Amino acid sequence: MEIGSGTPAGPRRRLLAFCWDYLVILTYLVPLVGLGVLINRFAPEVAAALFESPLKAQAMGFMLITLPVALYFVLSEASTRQATYGKRRLSLVVQDVNGSRIGISRSIVRTAAKFTPWELAHYFIWQSSFSDSPESPVFAAGFVTVWVLVGGDLAAMFFGRKYRTLHDRISGTSVVRM
Repeated sequence: MEIGSGTPAGPRRRLLAFCWDYLVILTYLVPLVGLGVLINRFAPEVAAALFESPLKAQAMGFMLITLPVALYFVLSEASTRQATYGKRRLSLVVQDVNGSRIGISRSIVRTAAKFTPWELAHYFIWQSSFSDSPESPVFAAGFVTVWVLVGGDLAAMFFGRKYRTLHDRISGTSVVRM
């Protein structure tokens, strides 16, 4: 790809691409949930052992959900195609601010910044589900923080000519139409 090529992808196009990506993610999550239901039904002692504490539950959630989904984004966006399935469907690519392909390290930073609110939400879900007082203001503040981060990331797309999210700005990337 030529340096600096492409037109910045607008919010609508980027959100549609994420919807396509979410369908890909669901093709992984639905069978995983089905497996979880089967394990819980036929081997409840295994489920209880895997999710017996907030720390174990958080670790299992990270290993089974967050890590595979994050790897999908990291590897897809650092690949020669520079895009996930959803971005490819809408003729979008991820590049650095100079228009070059991003490497694996920049893709990791981008994905980590994108999914930090998601993982923070998981943390508060597990902590509150094991808590004696799940209605605690600490948990409420945690969930509000998650939504502020998500809202800030989305709102950032509307400031500036290049429609860059917070995770784009943190990682020095942009999403462009090709």
